[in-house]
Amino acid sequence: MARAIGIDLGTTNSCVAIVEGGHPVIIANDKGERATPSVVAFTERGERLIGSGARRQAAVNPDRTIASIKRQMGTSWKKRIDGKDWTPQEISAQILSKLRKDAESYLGEAVTDAVITVPAYFNDIQRQATKDAGRIAGLNVLRIINEPTAAALAYGLNNGLPQKIMVYDLGGGTFDVSIIEIGDGVIEVLATSGDNHLGGDDFDERVAQYLLSEFKRQYGADLARDPAAMGRIREAAEQAKKELSGTEQANIYLPYLTQVGGQPAHLEATLTRAKFDALTADLVDRTAGPVQSALSDAGLRPSDLGRVLLVGGSTRIPAVQEKVRALTGKDPSRSINPDECVAQGAAVQAEILSGTGALATKGDILLLDVTPLSLSIETVGGVATRLVERNSRLPIHHSQIFSTTAPFQRSVEIHVLQGERPMARDNKTIGKFRLNGIQRAMAGVPQIEVTFDIDANGILTVSARDLSTGKEQSITITANDRMSDAEIDKAIRDAEMYFGDDSRYREAAEALNDARKLAFDAEKMLSDRTRQMDKPQKKQLKQEVAALVKRTAKLKPEKMTDEDIRAVREAMEQVKAAMDGGADTGASDDKSAF
Repeated sequence: MARAIGIDLGTTNSCVAIVEGGHPVIIANDKGERATPSVVAFTERGERLIGSGARRQAAVNPDRTIASIKRQMGTSWKKRIDGKDWTPQEISAQILSKLRKDAESYLGEAVTDAVITVPAYFNDIQRQATKDAGRIAGLNVLRIINEPTAAALAYGLNNGLPQKIMVYDLGGGTFDVSIIEIGDGVIEVLATSGDNHLGGDDFDERVAQYLLSEFKRQYGADLARDPAAMGRIREAAEQAKKELSGTEQANIYLPYLTQVGGQPAHLEATLTRAKFDALTADLVDRTAGPVQSALSDAGLRPSDLGRVLLVGGSTRIPAVQEKVRALTGKDPSRSINPDECVAQGAAVQAEILSGTGALATKGDILLLDVTPLSLSIETVGGVATRLVERNSRLPIHHSQIFSTTAPFQRSVEIHVLQGERPMARDNKTIGKFRLNGIQRAMAGVPQIEVTFDIDANGILTVSARDLSTGKEQSITITANDRMSDAEIDKAIRDAEMYFGDDSRYREAAEALNDARKLAFDAEKMLSDRTRQMDKPQKKQLKQEVAALVKRTAKLKPEKMTDEDIRAVREAMEQVKAAMDGGADTGASDDKSAF
C-alpha cells in the first residue's frame, strides 16, 4: 500500500514528513532544505519557480511573485498573471505539488495520500479551500487537522504521560492557542482560540515601516511605491527580526536601494532589540486574549498546565517567550522543534489513518479535536441563533427545528454563520441555502428540521427536512469563496498542463544550453586542430555548426515545441558526428568537450 505523508502548509514555509521506523522524519526538498518557502513566482520567460528560488528573485520580480497566500485562503482574492487568474487554492496547490514531488523523490514511489494541517481558527470555507488545494495538487486528503493538534500529536507520541498542555502557535501569518489533554492513548483538544491575522508577517511589516521612515528621514524620499525597493526592505526586515532573537542589535545595510536626485541612495540603519520590542509590543500583547479565552473555555487555570509548547518560528522572539511566561507562569518547553513538529504530527496522523507502517497497530491513539468557532443561523431581527458552540468535540451531528415567518410561505432561506457575535451581520457568512417545496400553511406551522454535520476535518455540510410531509432535501452550501467541482476539475487540468509546460521548458532550456556549449566546443576544436583536420572534415563541421547556430538563434525555451526540441537534438547529433570525424585523426585524446 502507498505511503501517506504529513504536510504543514505554512504561511512563510511549508514542510513535509513521513513516518519511518515508528518516528516522523522530515523530508528535505531537492535543494536539501528541510523547509520550503511558501512562495510561487512566474518569470517573464514563462518559467515557474517554487520555494527558495522564488523567494530569492522576489525583490526584482515583485508583481509576479506570490507569498503568504495562506492569508488569502477562503477569500475571493485573485492574481492575474499572463492572462490567467490564479486563486489561493491554485497557488497553494503549486506548493503542495512541490512537496509531493519531493516526497516521491525521497521514497522512490508515487504519493497520493496526505494529511494537511491548518490553523485551528480556520473557518469552514478556509478548510474546504485547503482541501481543494490538495485535490488540485493530485492528493487524496485523508484529513485536515489543526496545527496545534498536530504539534501535540508529535509531542504526545513520545510523551504519553497524562498531562494537560498548552500549544502556543505563532507562525508566519496566524496565531493559535490550544489546550490539549494527553491521556492513555487519547489526545483530546479541550479548547482552542486564536487570531487568523497575527503572525511573523506582521512583525516584519513593523520593521519594514521603521526602515521606510529611517530612509525618509535621511533622504526625504518615500519608497512605499517602489516595489523593487520594498522587496529588499521586507527581506532585510525579516532577516533583522531573526538576528534579534539571538543578538541585542541588528545592523542593516542596503546599498543602491534607489536614486535620489540622480545619485545612488543607500539605506543604513541599526535596530536594537529594545526598539524592535517597542515596535511590536502591541502584537505580542494581542496573543494574551486568545490564551486567556482558551484557558477559560477549558475550565483551567495556568497552574493546571503541565507543559507549554511553542510552535512556529515567531515563538523564537524573546519578547514572545517572556509573554508566555507572564501568562502561564511556566518556562516554555523546548522538547520539540517549533518549525517541524506540525509536519511531524501530520505524518503521525497520516500513518495511522493509512493503516501502514509501524504505527498501523497504534490505531488506539485517539485524536479528539474541536470546532474553533460557534455556528449559527440568522433568525428574525437579524439575530444569530447559535446551534453549535465553539470548542464542541468533532465530529458533530446537530439538528434543530425551524419554521416560517409568513403565511403560506413555500420556501425559506437559511443563512449559516460562523462566529461569536450576537448579531448575524457581525459574524462570518459561510453559506446560504434555500429549502423549497414547503407545504402551504400559516406562519409558524411548518416544521423544518435543519441538520448540521461537521466531519473530522472540521468541514460543515447541511441537510433539511420538512417534517409535515416527510420530504427530505439535501442542501448544499453555496459560498462565493468556495470552488465548485467544475472549477476544481479545471484547476486540476490546468495544474497538469502547467506541469507539462514546466517539463517542456526545462527540457527546452537544457537543449539550448547543450547546443550552445556544443557549438562553442566545436568552434574551439576547429581553431585548435585546424592543421590536423582535412578540408572535407573541416568543411563538414563548419556547415553543421552553422546549421546548429542558425537552428537555435531565435529559439526561446518558453516558446519551443516538442518538434523544436527534437530538431535541436538532431542538429547536435550532426555536429557530434562531424566532430567524431575530426577526432579520428588522432590529434588529441581530449574528450571533455564531446
